[in-house]
Amino acid sequence: MGVGKSIHLLLLTACLALTALAYLDQKQETAALADLQLKEYQSDPLWQQPLPQEGKALFNTLSKKYEFQFFQYIHQLDGSLNYTQGQLIAQDTDLATVLFHQARENTRPLAQGRLQVKLTSSTLATDALNHFLFLLYWILGGYLTLTVLFSLLMARQKRAIGYAVDALDSLAELKFDAIALSRFRGELKPLGKAIEHCRNGLHDKFNQMQQHNEKLNREAYQDPVTLFGTRPKFTEKLDAIAKPGKSRIGLMAMIKATELGHVNQTQGRAAGDDYLASVATCIRKALQGIPNIEAFRISSADFAVFIPDLVLKDAQQPLEKLKAQFDEYQQGSDLESVAYIGMVPYEQGGDALSLVYIADAAVSIAQTLGPNSFHVQEKLSDDELVGDSHWKLAIEDVIKRRAIKFHAQDIQPCRGADNVYREMLSRFYSSEGKFLPTGTVIAMAERHGLSVELDKIIILSTLRLLLDTPTFTGALGINISTASVNQPTFTAWLKDIFARQRQIASRLILEVNEAGMQANIRQAHKFVRDMHSVGARVAVEHFGMGFTSFRFFKEVRPDFIKLDGSYSQGIDTDANNRFFVKMIVDVARKQSVRVIASSIERQEEKFALEQLLVDGLQGYYIAKPKPFTVKDEQSARSQTAG
Repeated sequence: MGVGKSIHLLLLTACLALTALAYLDQKQETAALADLQLKEYQSDPLWQQPLPQEGKALFNTLSKKYEFQFFQYIHQLDGSLNYTQGQLIAQDTDLATVLFHQARENTRPLAQGRLQVKLTSSTLATDALNHFLFLLYWILGGYLTLTVLFSLLMARQKRAIGYAVDALDSLAELKFDAIALSRFRGELKPLGKAIEHCRNGLHDKFNQMQQHNEKLNREAYQDPVTLFGTRPKFTEKLDAIAKPGKSRIGLMAMIKATELGHVNQTQGRAAGDDYLASVATCIRKALQGIPNIEAFRISSADFAVFIPDLVLKDAQQPLEKLKAQFDEYQQGSDLESVAYIGMVPYEQGGDALSLVYIADAAVSIAQTLGPNSFHVQEKLSDDELVGDSHWKLAIEDVIKRRAIKFHAQDIQPCRGADNVYREMLSRFYSSEGKFLPTGTVIAMAERHGLSVELDKIIILSTLRLLLDTPTFTGALGINISTASVNQPTFTAWLKDIFARQRQIASRLILEVNEAGMQANIRQAHKFVRDMHSVGARVAVEHFGMGFTSFRFFKEVRPDFIKLDGSYSQGIDTDANNRFFVKMIVDVARKQSVRVIASSIERQEEKFALEQLLVDGLQGYYIAKPKPFTVKDEQSARSQTAG
């Protein structure tokens, strides 16, 4: 039962109780008045006076003062004087008599007879009924008044509660409209305040959840460095293109930021992120004004841009703008190139995988055309490896012409040691003299089995450089691939070359990646032993990334180890990196292996590594790579001699 019905029942019960109390009180009052009148009748002085002997005359005398319901006089001697009037038990009774009847009977002896009377109670009952009805009207009026007032109050409360229910329902629907506190009065004020407090709290929590979800969505679907879509979003886009539907065409540009690996290695990952962000900025600037473009970062160094409603004949202008942006960025940096672009057309319902494959082939071709070049590929030719084929021809041409130049980056000695060595960084050029991205050249050479031939021309070019520059002193480091190191025929060839040029071989340090040497420690050990036998030395680069790093000290025994750049980054604040480097230095010193720290970008990192007693420091903070030519070296020597 609801509160309203309960209160109405309570009011009704109270009304009935008050009615019953009023009735009982009125009945008691009437009985008291009846008793008083009966006593007055009994003690009336009239009875002391001589009374008529005849019954009717006696009735007339007494009825002047009293009303009788029943009157009976019986004379003791003469029956003719007897008189009876009325009825002892009334036949017709009204409501007043039923409710307030009083039995006021009296029998008394007289001088000549006996008198029995019953005083009438109709007047008394009527008066009592009228008074009771008066009280009843007040009670009923009070009941009705309270009922109406309560109904009005309940109606107001019901409206307020209904408003509160609507407000709570709106919260359940995640609607946070302001609460009208004026709708909550009296005892409902705390309820209004509580709902408002709840609304504010839920609104704040909901906003926090939205912000958190937006952050998660950004992390899942927006690349934090470039603010482009991520690979999952790119996949969704490809799926949408692959679905049959309304005929729609467009262009997709695949952009490869080829210098990311070089920037990460030489300048650190923070610089790599800046490089990627700059590439993304170039893309935005070049394509601004073109409606509805969608850009994605689909791998560490690859981007995809969809340009809807554009055909191949309209592709030249955006491609030239992209190249111009990349060229402008390159001019303000130390990079040999920035990025390469492959453009392909697409249409709704086409094969998404083929689209990506053709775009990748277009990028591969673009990389053979010079820095920041682009290539448009409408479809694959009969040779499905058109991009790889271009690369194979380009690398074979580089090997044939020995189209290689060197940049050199100094390694600064520590603790008063002699000069360590200078690392030679290979740069490759096409037949038109255009720069080819180094990372792609090396990767494609491994794919086509040309790594050994490429490493051979690097070594031969270095030997020729030293032979042509007799005034140059000091050691040079050369990067060679692990694919070559793990081939006994290459090791034998290299050993034979160095055996014939021992003096020059003693000035060469062959840098090999730790991961590749770990794949075949026995062959790695043999390679180091063979190089030592002809006077050359070996450095293991990116050291510390493998689980078996310490086995090199005992089994491989290189001359140098170059710590991976991740150990230098933030080493001034990273206690774990400091502990690892100190441990490496201690163990290496016992084995007479010199330790070089790489990718040093800040003065604090330099100081921290010097305190850890490393043997050499390398990085953009120490020295940037510079072109290495015979003329430059002779000029530098003559200036030093002067």
